[in-house]
Amino acid sequence: MAKLPEIALSVRQPWAWAIVAGHKVIENRSQGSIRAGGMTCRRIAIHAASGLTEKEYRWGVWRLERHGVRCPGPLDLPRSAIIGAVDVTDIISESDSEWFGGDHGLVLENAEAADPIPAKGALGYFEWTPSGDLSPPAKWMTRWQAPGGLFDDLPPAFKEPPDRPF
Repeated sequence: MAKLPEIALSVRQPWAWAIVAGHKVIENRSQGSIRAGGMTCRRIAIHAASGLTEKEYRWGVWRLERHGVRCPGPLDLPRSAIIGAVDVTDIISESDSEWFGGDHGLVLENAEAADPIPAKGALGYFEWTPSGDLSPPAKWMTRWQAPGGLFDDLPPAFKEPPDRPF
């Protein structure tokens, strides 16, 4: 990948991974957060936020599966790091896309993944610098592929969607 943009947007996993992998083409935000965060159309780095709960992860696995996307295990989703870049090509308030589900959305194109670079995140667009370490795995993440673990390494299948985490 060419040089990463100096400006980044922090996104929680597994959505940050889905963006840089080219699957998630709209990042939903409120109009207020877009204004307050100085979000405009430009190329930005994607920062994977430090937090990820089991409930958020299960919801993300289910949601991505609806799009035919197999989500990596939680230990394979770096956190507290710049993980790629994407072009924000438009800011929209309506869309027929299944990825649109909010007040407003950033339309994303030309996604590229990068090797994780530890960095601290911030709200809105922010100027990032390499710093710190990747977030260590939470206890629930280490059970993922253990025998008898969360899904016992089987493909996810939900009769009903898991509870929405927010």
